[in-house]
Amino acid sequence: MVTNGLIERYNLLNSRYRDYAVLLSAEAMLQWDMETKMPPGSSALRGEQLALLSRMDHKMAIDPELGRLLDAVLSHADYPSLSELQRRNVYLIKRAYSENVALPEDLVAEISKHSVTCFGVWRKAKHAKDFSMFKPDLSRMFDLKRRAALLLMEPKGVKTPYDAALDSFDPKIPQDTISNTFDQLKALLTPIISKWSAESSKINLAALGVSVPTASQSRISNSLAKFIGYEIDSDKARGRIDETEHPFTIGFYDDVRITTHYMENNFVSSLFSILHEGGHAMYEQSLPHEWMFQPVGAACSFCIHESQSRFVENVIGRSPEFWSYYLPELKSLAPELAALDYRGAVQGVNVVKPSKIRVEADEATYAMHIIIRFEIERDLFADKLRVDELPQVWNEKYSKYLGVDIKDDAEGVLQDVHWSQGYFGYFPSYAIGNIICGQLHAKLEKEVPEWRSQVRNGSFLEVRGWLNRNVHSHGNLHNPLDLLRIMTGEGIEPRHFASYLNSKYEQVYSL
Repeated sequence: MVTNGLIERYNLLNSRYRDYAVLLSAEAMLQWDMETKMPPGSSALRGEQLALLSRMDHKMAIDPELGRLLDAVLSHADYPSLSELQRRNVYLIKRAYSENVALPEDLVAEISKHSVTCFGVWRKAKHAKDFSMFKPDLSRMFDLKRRAALLLMEPKGVKTPYDAALDSFDPKIPQDTISNTFDQLKALLTPIISKWSAESSKINLAALGVSVPTASQSRISNSLAKFIGYEIDSDKARGRIDETEHPFTIGFYDDVRITTHYMENNFVSSLFSILHEGGHAMYEQSLPHEWMFQPVGAACSFCIHESQSRFVENVIGRSPEFWSYYLPELKSLAPELAALDYRGAVQGVNVVKPSKIRVEADEATYAMHIIIRFEIERDLFADKLRVDELPQVWNEKYSKYLGVDIKDDAEGVLQDVHWSQGYFGYFPSYAIGNIICGQLHAKLEKEVPEWRSQVRNGSFLEVRGWLNRNVHSHGNLHNPLDLLRIMTGEGIEPRHFASYLNSKYEQVYSL
């Protein structure tokens, strides 16, 4: 029997976390505005706003009264009688408290403020294709994040600064585990890339390269949102689609926004970015509503998040069944694509071809882009690499791993927004998410073998419901590797992803 005294303290903890979560959600909307609608001359003011908000949320996160409440709950004789959900909430609040206490307020504010400056400089440097413009601000950002990582090693219980950076995105998945997993993945993908890139070289991609006006692409985006159940135009809509330099998803439960980037000569890029970001939004909006404003009500981790975006983008969006349903609608929305036929569409969106740009990469080669970034980050944090060496090392690795030559910094080291915002440690989540996506696909095949015919008939509801039961409904009740075992019965296992790719390519290239 749980005593009232314990429940009273527990409820106070949750009340404090609720205020913290609401403040973070407001901060996220300022971030969204910064990358979509903010006037170009407003960055200095926005930096001050975000720095102040970061100070406020940091003060809330390290309030001594919060520490006393945690001690009172954890030391209470009846603590073991709390439910699993309640204990998980306490654990997550305690974890966040310990980590936030380790970070000085000035450092937190400085990182937040500099992220605004760094993002603005990155955008200008990318347009100018000149890394030297970005180097000073990136160097400062890395120094700030490395200082934070050093301070977080002890409360996180990790061995290295890079482990601390990784843990902020995917708790309890250290770099040694990632290195071993990526070594397995490389060994599995190398023959797949070799075999199917040779087959892909025979495909005529002209029909997919037709110029499609932005207005038509916007209509395509809206129709894809409708297909996956992401409402944007009803009086109950909880989302919206905007255009930005680098597609992203941001938001919380009832306000989750996605963005895309339209290129008239590459409509497929936006099509898949909508499906990808829509997968993220689906996860956020499908979390148990009764857990809203509780720590367990958040998504589990970034690699689980990426498994959802990659699942919608690739398992669904690149499947022959999806294109059987969607091609007629696509051509009605974009008459410019009248010459595109089913075979050309399915094979075209499943071409295996080593390329320079991560977000444009096919499923088979995508992980190589991530492995390059992982190795660079690992060496940066280990002091084996300097920021000013990034372009050279980047270009060398792209030549070695993917056999492509980088001609300028925009298609090289400046192509991603992540480092400008201090997201060191994020990239591995993408490839781990792909692996988990393959494991979920294997389970879906066993449990819902009719899913393909459902998608062919234009319905995503059944697959979405399955994902909701198996992934979304767990919220943040478990660490990612524990959730993976609950979802699939095993740890990280790359062979399912390789099997999925081979099976699909066999089908696609036999059309």
